Amino acid sequence: MDLSQIKMVVTDMDGTLLNSKHEVSPRFFEIFEELKKKNIAFVAASGRQYHSMVDKLDSIKNEILVIAENGALIKQQEKTLLTTTINQSEVHRILDTVQPLKNVHPVLCSQNTAYVGGDSNEFLDMLREYYSEFQIVEDQKQVVDDVLKIAIYHFESSEEHIYPHVKHLEGELKVKVSGANWVDISDLNAHKGYALKKVMDEFQIAPNEIMVFGDYNNDLEMLELSDFSFAMANAHPNVLKTAKFRTDSNDNFGVERILEKLI
Repeated sequence: MDLSQIKMVVTDMDGTLLNSKHEVSPRFFEIFEELKKKNIAFVAASGRQYHSMVDKLDSIKNEILVIAENGALIKQQEKTLLTTTINQSEVHRILDTVQPLKNVHPVLCSQNTAYVGGDSNEFLDMLREYYSEFQIVEDQKQVVDDVLKIAIYHFESSEEHIYPHVKHLEGELKVKVSGANWVDISDLNAHKGYALKKVMDEFQIAPNEIMVFGDYNNDLEMLELSDFSFAMANAHPNVLKTAKFRTDSNDNFGVERILEKLI
């Protein structure tokens, strides 16, 4: 595996760069300094909110590019490079579909905050890990802010309890099982692959010059853009099938081990 041409590294956050405690390792930040010396750019790409992502990467946030909300938002040093929103009528349609479901919690994600219902303290406690900024609203249909993504949570299984009820929206909207508990719905062009292709075009990065890491279905499109795509050992079967290479799990420094080889 010849990594001598790599100019950019892209990694998902949850299940990939973050360990099971939702932490970025000190080892990664040391590696990042070495990447900088070699002029290798770093991109964090996540379904997370932008504010949550930069909280995790605070010490380097002004030196990286951030693809947030599954590709609906690209930012660099607080400068917004791309936003892709959902039509408000579609937002209402999605809410009408999921609100009758039991124990299902939709989150309306905008650029600067998120809007949630306040009917479950257990959900709100969990949400704080993923959303640094959010507001509790009585009726999500009254939100007039531009919506980048609707993230829908179920405490047991998103694939079992949410996805079957929203699968029919595929084709008109991007529907992704983005984690064990999350399904994300966005505009057809709001996905990590679309956003990363924009970045690659802007920085003139070829498939053999970029390394991509992921673990779940919302990573599939961006993994397909790279000749050096890596699935984590803990990855969803679809990711293991799509990625060209494998690495260790997120709890066993899977990203860091490959980056050390790159360095």
